[in-house]
Amino acid sequence: MGRDRRASRGRYLALLAAREAVGGSGWFAAYRVRVPEAGVYALTAVATAPVETPHTEAVGSYVQLRVNDGPFGEVARSQPYWYESRPAWGDLSVLELGEVELRRGENEVTFRVVEPVVLDDVTAYVLSLDHFTLTLRRRQAAGQPVPREVSVPVHRHGDPAPVMCVRFDGRAARAHHVRYTVADHRGQCVAAGRVTVRAGEATAAVRLPPLPPGYYRVDVEGVGGRFACLPERLAVVGAGSRFGVNLWASSLVPPSRIDGLARALRQMGAGWVRDGQSWPAAEPVPGAYDTERHDRVARALGAHGLAVLDVVSPAPQWAMTEASLPLPADLRHAYRYARRLAQAAPDALQLSNEPDVDTTRSTGDAHAAFVKAAALGIRGVAEDMAEDAVGELDRRPPLVVLPGIAQSGTFQELMLDNDVVRYADAWAFHGYPDPAEQDDPQFPGAAAEQRELARRYGASGVPLWMTECGAFLDARPRLDLTPAQEVVQARYVVRSMVEGLAAGNARQFWFAGPPLHDDGVYFGLFDREFQPLPAYAAFAALTSLLGEAHFVGTVPRLPDGVSGFVFDSGRGERVTVLWAPRPVRLDLPGTAYDMMGCRVTTAVTASPDPVYVVVPTTSDPPPSPRVLRTPRRHLSPAEHIVLSQRYSARNAAPGKDNGDAPPPLGYRLGRRTRMTVDVYNFSGSARYVTLTPRPARGWSVRPQGVARVRVPAQGRTGVGFTVTAGRSVPRRIDHRLAFAAVLDDGSEVPVSVALVHVR
Repeated sequence: MGRDRRASRGRYLALLAAREAVGGSGWFAAYRVRVPEAGVYALTAVATAPVETPHTEAVGSYVQLRVNDGPFGEVARSQPYWYESRPAWGDLSVLELGEVELRRGENEVTFRVVEPVVLDDVTAYVLSLDHFTLTLRRRQAAGQPVPREVSVPVHRHGDPAPVMCVRFDGRAARAHHVRYTVADHRGQCVAAGRVTVRAGEATAAVRLPPLPPGYYRVDVEGVGGRFACLPERLAVVGAGSRFGVNLWASSLVPPSRIDGLARALRQMGAGWVRDGQSWPAAEPVPGAYDTERHDRVARALGAHGLAVLDVVSPAPQWAMTEASLPLPADLRHAYRYARRLAQAAPDALQLSNEPDVDTTRSTGDAHAAFVKAAALGIRGVAEDMAEDAVGELDRRPPLVVLPGIAQSGTFQELMLDNDVVRYADAWAFHGYPDPAEQDDPQFPGAAAEQRELARRYGASGVPLWMTECGAFLDARPRLDLTPAQEVVQARYVVRSMVEGLAAGNARQFWFAGPPLHDDGVYFGLFDREFQPLPAYAAFAALTSLLGEAHFVGTVPRLPDGVSGFVFDSGRGERVTVLWAPRPVRLDLPGTAYDMMGCRVTTAVTASPDPVYVVVPTTSDPPPSPRVLRTPRRHLSPAEHIVLSQRYSARNAAPGKDNGDAPPPLGYRLGRRTRMTVDVYNFSGSARYVTLTPRPARGWSVRPQGVARVRVPAQGRTGVGFTVTAGRSVPRRIDHRLAFAAVLDDGSEVPVSVALVHVR
């Protein structure tokens, strides 16, 4: 029990437990309540929300509710519901927990917590509950119940027609009928009928007529629902797919919905999901790991054939110093943690998310050293597999994916100057259209920029992964996207995926899969009830029709304004995707399909809604994406040495200001500054390493002792240097400071390059 003068009567329920309840039945609190009459009541509580809100970052566990002797059910509302909750006091919010049916007189309402939540540095069972309120919505004897919820399962064309289920706000006193209509994504009515609820029942069901592939909205006397009929042909499965979505399950998906959402994403044709877990919670103290909750999510995703790209989060507090934030001060922690993650065998590991646009003072060279150490930890697992002769397809070590860069610039180029690409299997970046482009978002130039950057750094053979792409569509609180915005989102899903692959990207990850409302912008392929949006059906049509999605080229000699891209599906077909700002009729051979995957029987028309034209081909298909995994080059002993420049906190860089900071961006030095180069040896044998500074003109760097040092296996040795800026060096202008190194056999260690300036 917690005490706070802001709480009701100065006290509130306060659960914070590191372990599950004795007996495994969960932590629970039961309350007896009396109501004057039987009926349906809205339950509102002042409690901790399970997701972050604009007024607090504190979170609690998802809650299960039970009324009297009924079953427990999770309050599995989506992130937008919680995000938009009103502040109460402290870290508590006013939460709408749904409706419950109560009898007249005394009832028992039980709150239960069975799932832990990830806090800053621990996983725990958390619930703070001040009070709850029950408000009568409908009297039990007040006429016939009305529909409250409508659901139709996602299904595939050719399967039996789906059954629509309608839940009412109470039990029917006598049998009666309610009418329904079904409309497609254009708003045209395609079916209508009625559903009968029997006396004494609170639910009813009816089988809908067969429908072609597409997105549909159903209306039952003013209560809406959404569903999709997916194309009959299946998309490419798992890691061979070029298409993925961002998931972030711990923040966006209630535990009871994980399995259903994974199934829906797989049905949609997503082969990959991008997820991650909190390093501070996974390793609360050095060497002690708690990854059970994330591992369960990963198993659920894998059970549905989804490949997992896990993102490494910032380091725990115990591993950081003021100068190293958000990275560990000792890179051996990064090596060991990445190795531990790799042992769980995700399909790929991405070594941080948008480090170039955070609010810390970390620099590109520091992140490069972190990436090298973590990549070597992952590769260490691969080497163990090779030694044990168990490196079969089902035991492949994870791919190493570079950090997802938000925007090209100094930070990324400094990472590349530090030669990180040789440690990676994939190059990653993000790209979004201009938020002002609400009606017709345009694919950003990020893909072309990154392809050119890869060429400049001799990395043209490294696959490019766009690990975030999406559209910033303004959201209306509690209403989310308008029907017109939903169509804009569906169009952009197709266009962004197609243009990304055409720009040379090997994989595209949509942001995001689950419902997500963030700072006035709605993301997600599902509405706040976890029902599919038009973009979901458009994504499914795209993955079904494009198959392996090998880009062939653009369509020549098209009318002005028409965009056309040709792909080889890997199934003996060429698939052309076309769109235009205004309708244009085209004379093209083949079978046409609309944006939702429905066959078009009229002339091919390019319009803002993308259209597909499929033509059989007799040419041999390109290699499957499944076998495009480039064999890893064996890293030499010199490449197992990582150099990291370390400066005191007073010499820290000025900070990135979310990527908006102007230069200079390097470490801030005096005219004479002492610093250290940490030399890490992530090999199995001790090595002698000789360091050579390479300062810019006007600077001098002298060792404070010997520059040849012995570094034990899995060890670290610091070498001190004094950096002096000559009188000719101007203030507040960045210069490069590099350190080269060789082993005793003359083999070269990857260089460390930083930016420094006189403050």
